[in-house]
Amino acid sequence: MTSTGNWQKSSFSGGSDGNNCLELASTATPAVLLRESVTPATVLTTTPTALAHLLAGIRTGTPA
Repeated sequence: MTSTGNWQKSSFSGGSDGNNCLELASTATPAVLLRESVTPATVLTTTPTALAHLLAGIRTGTPA
């Protein structure tokens, strides 16, 4: 998969080197790309709605 060039790191990225990060990118279609900074070639694709449900479940501690 080619990189969109618009990757953004999570504000919760820790560590001094900043290499253990979840990165997100948007696309021209209604999709969101996710990758781990240590394995940038592996990219997951999801919808904004599904990602919002996942994040809501994480925040509240309930299954999505």
